[in-house]
This record gives sequence, structure tokens and C-alpha cells, in this order.
Amino acid sequence: MKIGFIGLGIMGKPMAANLATAGHELVVLDRNADVVDEVVDGGATTLATPAEIAAAVDMVITMVPDSPQVREVALGEGGLIEGAKEGLLYADMSSINPIVSQEVAQALGAKGVRMVDAPVSGGEPKAIDGTLAVMVGGAKDDFDEMKPVLDAMASSVTYVGPIGAGNIAKVANQVVVALNIAAVAEAFTLAQKAGVDPAMVYEAIRGGLAGSTVMDAKGPMMLEGNTKPGFRINLHIKDLNNALATSHEVGVPLPLTAAVREMMTALAVDGHEASDHSALVCYYEKLADTQVRAGGAQE
Repeated sequence: MKIGFIGLGIMGKPMAANLATAGHELVVLDRNADVVDEVVDGGATTLATPAEIAAAVDMVITMVPDSPQVREVALGEGGLIEGAKEGLLYADMSSINPIVSQEVAQALGAKGVRMVDAPVSGGEPKAIDGTLAVMVGGAKDDFDEMKPVLDAMASSVTYVGPIGAGNIAKVANQVVVALNIAAVAEAFTLAQKAGVDPAMVYEAIRGGLAGSTVMDAKGPMMLEGNTKPGFRINLHIKDLNNALATSHEVGVPLPLTAAVREMMTALAVDGHEASDHSALVCYYEKLADTQVRAGGAQE
């Protein structure tokens, strides 16, 4: 299939690479010209605007930071809506406000474009090895048609419900991940301050009920002091903002989510906005005047 892929960041670039490996013909676009050149050198082509891409392909995928960028790519000047032909498939794989997914789908639908919202979970490592989890909202027939393409980037592709349902699932996912990371950081800091090696605590509890995929992915990073981003603090703040906005719309208090969002905001102010979200441990280290990673008290 000829696929337009717009957004070649930490997640988008390896996702596009997996589509190319699966044999799809790619037409790519990103604001970073160097990244576009790199992907084109690997065999893709590029066009100047989303509208031009929409006119040239069978399916478009976007992987951009947030709701405003999706609106711009889909509905703005030179956007998909200007070049799309009737029947075009469009999967927005960004993590955005579910209400915006519904609004964009309605506008594109008037032009005959079939849209699903298909946000992902798994971070950069799973984007690279093609084992992302994808949660999809939209018409079931459109999901069935797109699923083979999504399978090339993921090990789990799940239909959740109508348009917007994918992003409802994603904000729920991000709530669970954020709270889990905070709990791991809190527990490790407690162990360190109480004089017990957090690495030994990790080994002792990871096989029991406290164990989780999040703990196994982020616990070792905390212990190593590794804040290289697989998923950045500023992006997780965006996702929790979307979770809180959605919760306010439907009348569901999210007190723990709000608390962790403020922790992440404090980290961003402290210079960690581009750090991995496992850097939540730095928030606790500062509060407790200690250091979880090997080496003792915080510098």
C-alpha cells in the first residue's frame, strides 16, 4: 500500500521504518528536514504539504505531538482535507484529546475521508522493534481494512469503539503508567532512605503482586540514573492534561492523576522536561534529600 506518514519524531521514525520493512511505499513529511532526508535516503519519497500527500496515497498516518498539530495537518492550510480524495483512509496515531479526534473525523468525513484514532503505547523501544500496543476508535469496517497496516508496527492492535475511543483508552493507559511510575519511585526512595538497597528491593518485589511491566521497564532506569527519553516528561504532561480535560468533561474526579501531573510539572520547571518519565524519581530524591541510583545522597 502507498502510505503517507507525517511526523517522524522519536516514535514516528521507527514506526515508519517498520512499515517500509513490511513492504509499504512511504511518502513522508516532518518539520525536521534532516530527518526527512534521512528517511528519503532509506527509500521513501516526500512531498511539500499534507494536501499533496493526501492526493497521492491510499492511506495517511499522522504521529504528531498534540491536538493543535493534528488540527493543522488535517484541517489547516495545505492540510489533508484540501487534497484528500473520497475513500482515503486516515489513522491518527498521535495521543490527543478524544473530543478533537471526533471533531476532525467529522470535518474529514464530509469530504469522504475515513478516519480512526489509533494512539499507541510502548515508547521508543517498542516502536523500534514493532511491538507497540495500538488502541483504535472508529468505524469497525475501517478498522478491519487498516489493521494489516497497523499490525506492521505493533504486537497488539485492539478495536475499542467509535471515533475517540482509542484516545479514551490511551488517556486511561497514561493514567495507569504515570501512577505506576510514581509508586515505583516513591517505594525506591523509601527503601534508599531507610538504608536498604533499592536494587535489592526491586528484585525482591518484582515477582509478586507489586511487579508490573512498568516497574520492569522504568525501575532499572531509576536505579541506573538513566533519564534518556523513551517517553519524555513534557509529553506525559500533555497526556495527563488530556486525561484531566476529558475527566472534567464527563464528571470524573482524578485526584491521583492531578497529583502526578503536578509532580511532572515541578520536574519540567527543574529542567527535566525532556527527560524520560522515569525521572519522577528525581522529584522524590529532592524531597527526601537522597539518591536512589547507586552512590548515596543527592549531589
